Amino acid sequence: MRARIIGTGSAHPRMHVTNTELAEFLDTSDEWISTRTGICSRYISTGETNTQLCVEAAKKALESAQMEAEELELIIVATVSPDNYFPNTGCQVQGLLGAKRAAAFEINAACSGFLFALNMAQAYIQAGVYSNALVIGAEILSKMMDWKDRSTCVLFGDGAGAAVVRAEERGMLCFAQHSDGAKGSVLSCRNRMISNHYVNQEYQAAGEPADHTHMEGQEVFRFAVRRVPEVIGELLAQAQMDKDEVDWYVLHQANERILQAVSRRLGIPMEKFPMNLMEYGNTSAASVPILLDEANRRGLLQRGQKVILSGFGAGLTWAGALLEW
Repeated sequence: MRARIIGTGSAHPRMHVTNTELAEFLDTSDEWISTRTGICSRYISTGETNTQLCVEAAKKALESAQMEAEELELIIVATVSPDNYFPNTGCQVQGLLGAKRAAAFEINAACSGFLFALNMAQAYIQAGVYSNALVIGAEILSKMMDWKDRSTCVLFGDGAGAAVVRAEERGMLCFAQHSDGAKGSVLSCRNRMISNHYVNQEYQAAGEPADHTHMEGQEVFRFAVRRVPEVIGELLAQAQMDKDEVDWYVLHQANERILQAVSRRLGIPMEKFPMNLMEYGNTSAASVPILLDEANRRGLLQRGQKVILSGFGAGLTWAGALLEW
């Protein structure tokens, strides 16, 4: 059996912030941001929590799938920005949905997180452990930004996307996932420093980076434009398919230039790469499922079509899935 997506949903905060609004307090402009990234705006939380967005997206996905929460057997939430260290976000979502039968947990693979979680759900279903799952990617990245650093805070947004998968004869055809921990420092955000009865440190030691997102943009760009075509080629080889047989390439929405570079390297027209980064910015683990939901609700995705999903991000991690819609 294979995991097949039977329902999608997404959610975002109420506040929608344009590049021009950011230029009111940052040394930047709409032209500077949009020409370098393709991003024109993003949704920013002014109180909405990661868990709230997860639940909203999950309810829409369940409605789309015509399923009740009580039927769920597994919930996996991918995030780098949970509300709590514990309980994990998956358990919080389970409780709020009333999904009493479901096992629930949370994973962190950064912008690849939804793909890692989806591949995990596929493995559980293929092994016969579960027959359905709710997979969510969600982020409140705005709380992890240095809002004086125009090189990072203008790129990211908040949101959540969800998919319900069920064991069927058709669905996931193949997947691939990879990591390169040796390069992890190019995209990072530090957690709490050690501080206890035996170690008493100031909040920020001299010379230490603050607990905000740090990114070496050029390194991340080079990583993405190399690894994404590689993983797409890996998927096509596994499935013994040609790139032209794939109807849609739903990729992590980090930067328009990255998507254009992938398109050129693979010789695939940009028309096959749906985009929404203009409105959302980079929403990390939420990026792919939000775009997937929008494409689904716009009627772009038709049953039987072949779709490649791919994510890439901190870790470094990258992953892909080839599925039949």
